[in-house]
Amino acid sequence: MNIMLSSNRRLHIVRISIFLVTVALIASAAGCGGSSPVEPQYITQLAAGSDHTVGLKSDKTVVAVGDNSFLQCNVDNWKNIIYMDAGGAHTVALKSDGTVTAVGSNGDKQCAVYGWTDIVSVAAGGYHTLGLESDGTVVAAGYNQYGRCDVGSWTGITQIAAGELHTVGLRSDHSVVAVGYDYSGQCDVGDWTGITQVACGDFYTVALKSDHTVVAAGYNYYGQCNIGDWTNIIQIAAGTSHTVGLKADGTVVTVGYNGLGQCNVGNWTSIVQIAAGGDHTVGVRSDGTIIAVGDNFYGQCDVADWSP
Repeated sequence: MNIMLSSNRRLHIVRISIFLVTVALIASAAGCGGSSPVEPQYITQLAAGSDHTVGLKSDKTVVAVGDNSFLQCNVDNWKNIIYMDAGGAHTVALKSDGTVTAVGSNGDKQCAVYGWTDIVSVAAGGYHTLGLESDGTVVAAGYNQYGRCDVGSWTGITQIAAGELHTVGLRSDHSVVAVGYDYSGQCDVGDWTGITQVACGDFYTVALKSDHTVVAAGYNYYGQCNIGDWTNIIQIAAGTSHTVGLKADGTVVTVGYNGLGQCNVGNWTSIVQIAAGGDHTVGVRSDGTIIAVGDNFYGQCDVADWSP
């Protein structure tokens, strides 16, 4: 049976059809109709500077809180970041293409890294910046008092760390090399062997050994080098005058200056990553939540909302 429709009736049906298709498209774009919801963004790496904290998110963007006097927290437009570090008053990041970007204090040219290429890791010190190249050599920028940037002859390096006035490199044979200010013995690392990670405090150096114990050298006024009885450590971090160790069971140990509560980590559990700043300590839990203790004068411990 054929039904003849008037032109007005046909136009009405066409309008209804267009409306229904539009609604379906909007619903699909909003995540309805079986499409996947937006995935939460997790913090995959932490770094802590003197008075600021930086977090690398799973979408390769970066967040930062704390002192921004030198614009060291202006990282909102960074993309494609795969690793980063925080220094005295500057922040450095490695991009997925092997180039490096930096913001913050640049009075000593510590942010002059824009010509660097083929970089696989970075480290930020008090007034200098390091870049590890894919061939195991190292480049440096910034203040070179005491020779902290004299790394041009280094080869076979697999990890780098920067302190206030010194620089440390881990070699592929698990030995360690250091340059820079050595008044407190922070560069006396020539006899270390079996090392798997290095970290620098302001005037001391800490290293994780393959047997999960820790060694340290340098300034020890606050007991920041008293790590001789640590065992089952899987990661280390060093602040201005405190040292942090992550244990295999997800708990955390600390030694050193605790005047601002930066060592109050005795109740931390399920931690998978740590970072130590000037006088604060930050950790990532296995569920992606972030925790921090210590100096919060600039809001450097306000990281709770980074949790997914």
